[in-house]
Amino acid sequence: MTATVRSTPDPVHLDAAAAAELTPLADYLGSVLRRLRALPALDLDLTQAHGNVLADNVVASHPYPAFDQAAIDGYAARSEDVAAAAAGRPARLNVVGDLAASSWRPARLTPGTCFSVAAGAALPQAADVVVPIRWTDQGMASVEVYHPVKRGLGVRRTGEIVAEGMVLARAGTTVTPALVGALAASGIGHVVVRPSPRVVIVSTGDELVEAGRVSQAGQVVDVNSHALTAATAEAGAHAYRVGICDDDPEALRALLEDQTLRADLIITTGGSGTGPGDMVRRILSRRDGSRAGMVTFTDVSLYPCGTLGFGTVGSAEEVPIVCLPGEPGAALIGFEVLARPVIQVLAGAEPVFRPSVRGHLLETVASPGGLREFRPALVAERRGGGYTVQPLPGGARTLAGMAEANGLLVLGERVTSAAAGSTVDVLLLDRRR
Repeated sequence: MTATVRSTPDPVHLDAAAAAELTPLADYLGSVLRRLRALPALDLDLTQAHGNVLADNVVASHPYPAFDQAAIDGYAARSEDVAAAAAGRPARLNVVGDLAASSWRPARLTPGTCFSVAAGAALPQAADVVVPIRWTDQGMASVEVYHPVKRGLGVRRTGEIVAEGMVLARAGTTVTPALVGALAASGIGHVVVRPSPRVVIVSTGDELVEAGRVSQAGQVVDVNSHALTAATAEAGAHAYRVGICDDDPEALRALLEDQTLRADLIITTGGSGTGPGDMVRRILSRRDGSRAGMVTFTDVSLYPCGTLGFGTVGSAEEVPIVCLPGEPGAALIGFEVLARPVIQVLAGAEPVFRPSVRGHLLETVASPGGLREFRPALVAERRGGGYTVQPLPGGARTLAGMAEANGLLVLGERVTSAAAGSTVDVLLLDRRR
């Protein structure tokens, strides 16, 4: 059977000379990311640190547990008193007291005695086991134990979970709920983190109209600012959508200058081409020595994005800016390839790129030579290990395909066709279904 070849929706054919003029994607990303530094660190209360990235290693200043304690509810006893217990010959112990998790007075066991203890309670001296309640007759003044108990059962020793001086988390780690709990348990109430970047998203174009209405001739619904705001928030940043900016040079300059006061990064979409209406490129490419004018637009070996802009804006303070195309699918791919890694670098996160896997391609696909293509796909785990990769119809040009995808199939510059059954690279998207 002949495999079906699914071409790109609008295939691009580059000759060798045209391909040679493009900047390789890897080289471009390297040059951009090397210009960035993580945002200055700040000290935050533990409850406010969730979602941020640690700027320093966090070291336990105290052991956890801080004292020997019962790990379960039961009876704290000496192992030699219960080691030979059996159903037909139970060990009998006198219950000399009750210890709750809040008990603080020191206690000590003598041979043939035990304490009733709650999980978390400090162990009495000489106790080296906690007998589970289900192995006893649950006596109150005295208790019979019907099962042999080995030393250490039901006991949690000082520093067993976290030793003093242990590195709890390393710089670059994102603070998760579980990590918050581990830090709190170790007596840590503040951590030094990188703040989540504040990212402003701007759509440009006279043709744009707000979402919630059907566009007419000469109008295009503003898809990008909404989609990119959501993508920015998913990347862990504080996203601020400022809406639509018309193709007015002074309005664009004023908006960007104003937004530099609250932004760690600005993302624009639209106007990055070379057409007569592409105002963003015309304005930001000018070098007037004062305001906007430190942005370089580069033709990159990337499909379906092509041209990407990066630089800084602002007269008082230079703020990084990423300029993406206006076509929604290309804008989302450009965000994944460039803007998202920029956000991760500013946040101090490691790694900065999406995780990738190798997968079994289920369908033969064609790809434009000379360009690195990122195509939406469905990734699934295979029985017995590994992954399958199903390309989605329409490629990145179809928003429906992008919305359904949980991965991006990556086809290199030298690949013009990938056969069904071959092994391909795919980036895993963080899509919860």
